[in-house]
Parts: sequence; structure tokens; C-alpha cells
Amino acid sequence: MSDRLKNTGQPNEEIIDELTKDLKTSLNTTESVEEFVISPGTSAEDFPKASGDAPHTSDTPTHSDTIEDQDLDRDFKDSDDGAKADSDTDIDETSLKDAEVDLTDDQKEERKIIAEELKKCGNEAFKIGDYERSIEKYTEGLRTCPLQFSQQRSILYCNRSAARMKLQKYAQAVKDCTKAIELDDKYLKAYIRRAQSYEATEKFDEALADFKKILELDPDHKEARQATIRLPPLIEEKNEKLKTEMLGKLKDLGNMILKPFGLSTENFQMEQDPVSKGYKINFKQ
Repeated sequence: MSDRLKNTGQPNEEIIDELTKDLKTSLNTTESVEEFVISPGTSAEDFPKASGDAPHTSDTPTHSDTIEDQDLDRDFKDSDDGAKADSDTDIDETSLKDAEVDLTDDQKEERKIIAEELKKCGNEAFKIGDYERSIEKYTEGLRTCPLQFSQQRSILYCNRSAARMKLQKYAQAVKDCTKAIELDDKYLKAYIRRAQSYEATEKFDEALADFKKILELDPDHKEARQATIRLPPLIEEKNEKLKTEMLGKLKDLGNMILKPFGLSTENFQMEQDPVSKGYKINFKQ
């Protein structure tokens, strides 16, 4: 495997496209190579608002609560086929911050209570398999809960990610887990869900990194231990496929360059030195 594929933080797929794009550009060719009791039907709009938006919640939630944005990460376009930016679940924190400026501490506390009840409604919907409804409730909770209550917001994001995973919207689940982790960097459940979402979309390097973090937080975590054994061979296999793909593209490009001269890449034989591991190219007519 090349040093670039091993050492760069850039996705290998991007490296392949970069290499071939740069080569073609340099040749100047035009040829192409290919919370009150809130019922499940209650909406955040049913509650009074002050300068913007926000709801309430009473009990202090914990990370043991069950069961969590929008723009689809292009890297996951294959697994989230047909998914697109969804303004209905977008969380505009700038607008939330502006809306909270004129709120009193009591009003913010009320909104936290409402957000907690919305989360409970989301959990109930999740339990009966109504994942779209649960996403709606978690989203309303996020738009209601004041930004200062980071733990509550972290749980809402993580819960929403679980619902999205059930719908196989793994890219959005990753975004929600990432937000939950930003709000609470020791949130074990968020790391677990993100790692699972990464693996479901063959982002094996990212999944392995999260499983290793899970072991730092919980050394006895069985799934994470198994993953650290299971994933490395998958990463190696994927990288080998990428290397083969890259070499194939380079070969096609080479044939395009050599064609005007009556040559092809078949005229050049590459041999690896067993000692230095380097390669030498021999020309044959």
C-alpha cells in the first residue's frame, strides 16, 4: 500500500480521483476516463413562545434513557439512497440563541420541562416502531430545549440517531451522534451508535476509531472488543480494492497517453525489488 494511502487523513476514494484528475489535467487532453402532559399528537406549536421558540421539561434526564439532522453526508450517498437535506429536522442553533435572548430563567426552565416531555413522547413512538414520529418529537424537543441545557440536548440528539438508524439513515445518524458527542464527549451510547452507523456504511476506519474510544470509556465493552478484531482485516481488504481500482485507472490513463505512439502499458513491465520493495519498470517491444 502506498504511503499516501496509509498516512493521509483524506479518504482513499478522494485520493484516487485526485490522482487521476491531476494527471489528466496536466496532459491537457479532452478525452475522458471514466414536557404538563403532552400527548403523542401534541406539537411544539401548541405551547406559548417568547421571542422565537422553546418548550419545557421537569425530570433531569440521564444517559440511560432509551433511544436521535438533516443534510445527507455525501460520503454516505450509497447507503442513504435518495436521502436529501430535510429542513423539517434541521436545528438552527443561531436562531435558537437569538430567540432565547429575552427569555427569563423561569421561562427557560419551563421550556426544558416541555422538551423533556417531548422526548418521552418520542421514546413512546420509538417503542411502537413509529420512527418517523419519534424523530419529529425529538426534533421538537431540540427546537424547544434552551441551548444551556447541553446534557438534555445531547440525549435528544442521541435518541434521534437511534430512530434514524432504524430507518437506515446512517449518515444522518452519524451527524446526530457527532452533535451529541460535541455536547458530552463521554457519552458512551453516542459513540456506540456512531460506530455502528459508520460500520453499516463501510466507514471501517472511522468505526474502528470510535470502538477504540468506547473501550477507553468502558474497557469491558464486548462489542467494541470484538470490533477491534473484526474491523482491521476489513480495512485492509477495502484498501486493497481501492489500490487495485487506482492502478486500473492509472493503467487506462497510461494507455490513453501511449496510444498516439503505438504503445500501451503492456509494453512496460513493473517488477518489485524483493529487498528494497521498490519497483522498476522494464520496456519491452
